Amino acid sequence: MNFPEVQKDHDVNAYANADLIIKAHLDRSEIQMLCKLVEGLGHLGVVTTTDKVLGEVMIQTTKHCWPELKKNIEMMPIEIEFMK
Repeated sequence: MNFPEVQKDHDVNAYANADLIIKAHLDRSEIQMLCKLVEGLGHLGVVTTTDKVLGEVMIQTTKHCWPELKKNIEMMPIEIEFMK
């Protein structure tokens, strides 16, 4: 990739708007399955458990990968609620 604006201005971070963190809630017994399924999708995202007791996770991805990752997660055999 070529980012000419970065080459001209060193104060511009070309990746500043690329990162995306999605918080979600699911049954705690399904957290491990979600982690394994997302890991199997390659580099679309990473799942981190934020509260094991409440079943809260954080999905780290990019704005570009999120639509494909979300579609795949919604097709998985788990119930998940994306939080704002």
